[in-house]
Amino acid sequence: MIEVSKALKIVKRETRPLGAERVALEHAVGRVLAEDIHADVDMPPFDRSQMDGYAVKAADTMAAPVTLGIVGESAAGQGWHKVLKTGEAVRIMTGAPIPAGADAVQKIELTTESNGVVSITEPTSVGKYIVYKGQEVKKGSKVLRAGEVISANNISIPAAFGYARVMVARRPRVAIISTGSEIVDVGRKPKRDQIRNSNSIMLKTLCEQAGAIARVFPIIGDDLSELKTQIKTAARGSDILITTGGVSVGKYDLTRLALKELGAECFFERLRLKPGKPTVFARLKKTLVFGLPGNPVSAAATFYLFVRKAILIMQGAVQCDLNNGTAIVSKPVRAPKERDAYLPAVLISESDGTLKADPLQWHGSSDFIGFAESDALISIPRGSAFDAGSPVPVLFL
Repeated sequence: MIEVSKALKIVKRETRPLGAERVALEHAVGRVLAEDIHADVDMPPFDRSQMDGYAVKAADTMAAPVTLGIVGESAAGQGWHKVLKTGEAVRIMTGAPIPAGADAVQKIELTTESNGVVSITEPTSVGKYIVYKGQEVKKGSKVLRAGEVISANNISIPAAFGYARVMVARRPRVAIISTGSEIVDVGRKPKRDQIRNSNSIMLKTLCEQAGAIARVFPIIGDDLSELKTQIKTAARGSDILITTGGVSVGKYDLTRLALKELGAECFFERLRLKPGKPTVFARLKKTLVFGLPGNPVSAAATFYLFVRKAILIMQGAVQCDLNNGTAIVSKPVRAPKERDAYLPAVLISESDGTLKADPLQWHGSSDFIGFAESDALISIPRGSAFDAGSPVPVLFL
C-alpha cells in the first residue's frame, strides 16, 4: 500500500496536458482557458456617471441650495461633447460620459428641474458619483489567465475586450466500464443477487462536470477474455479509461489481471485510504487507466481525489485539487491505524459564522444513498482521532 499523498504525486507526474483549440466564446462556458485574456481598452473607456442626475462643477454647489442652467444632456451611448462652464449643468444618465469641464455629479434625488434650470438642494464634491477612465481596468492588463475556467460569472470579461473566439484546452475523452456479473443496466429489473449500474452514470456526470467528454461502454461480466477485449476497445481513442469493480483480491476480481495481460504499466494498486483501498492507476499505451472500486462511495471518493485531478491537469487548469478548508466537527471521528480516512459530511453555517462539519451516518462504502447528502469530505490522517468541537480539515465537493 502507498500513501495517498504519494499516489497524488504519481498521478500528477504521469498526466500531461492535451493541447488547445480555438472555439467561439458562446461555446466556451466550462472550458479551461489556454491563453491569457488582456484588456484592449481602458475600463471604463471614459469618465462615467454612476447615477442619474446632473453633471456639474462641484464648486458651483458649495452654497446649496443653488440654481444652475441646464445646457444639455449626456446619455449612455450619446454624450454631450461640449465644455461645461461655471453656472451650468448637464442632465446625465447612469453610464453616460462626464462632459469636459464637469468634475462631479449630483444624484437626481437631490435636485428639482423646472423651465430649463435645476435646483441643487445639497452640495456635491469633486469626483462624486464618477468612475474615472481606467479606474476598473487599465488597457493591457491581464484580466483572466490561462488555466482559469470560463464560467457564467466571468464570460463577460473576454466579451468586453473583443474576444469573440478564445483558445481553450482540449477536453479529455474518458471511457467508463462497469464490471461484474451482478451488474445490470439501469433500465432493467435486477434479478436475484443483481444490482443496477449506478456507478457509470455517476462517473459520467462527474467527468463532465470536470470538463471531460465521457462515454459509457457496455457492462462486462466476470469473464477475463471479454474484459480484456472491452478494455482494449474502450482505451482506443480515449485519454482516460475508468473501470469500476474487479480491483480487490477475490476470485472474480479480474481487472488488475486483465490490465497486466494487456501489458499495462501499473503505478499503484493499493492505497492507505478509506474508502478506496483497492484503487488501481496504470497506463495502457497512451491511455491512463483508473481502476476504481465497485462500491459507489469508494468510486466517488477515489474519483474526486484522483481522476478529477488528472482530467483537470490534462486541461492545464490552475486549480486541479478540491478546494479545502477547516470546519468544526459535530461528533467524534477517527481514522484506521493504517489508512487515511475521507468521511462524507454535510457542512452547516452557524449563525455566528462558524462552519460545522456533520459526519453522515452512512453504512460503509456501498451506502450511496447516505453519501448523496454529503457536500464535503472530512480528511483524517491515519491513526488520528478528533473529538466533537475540534477543527478538522475538509475537502469541498
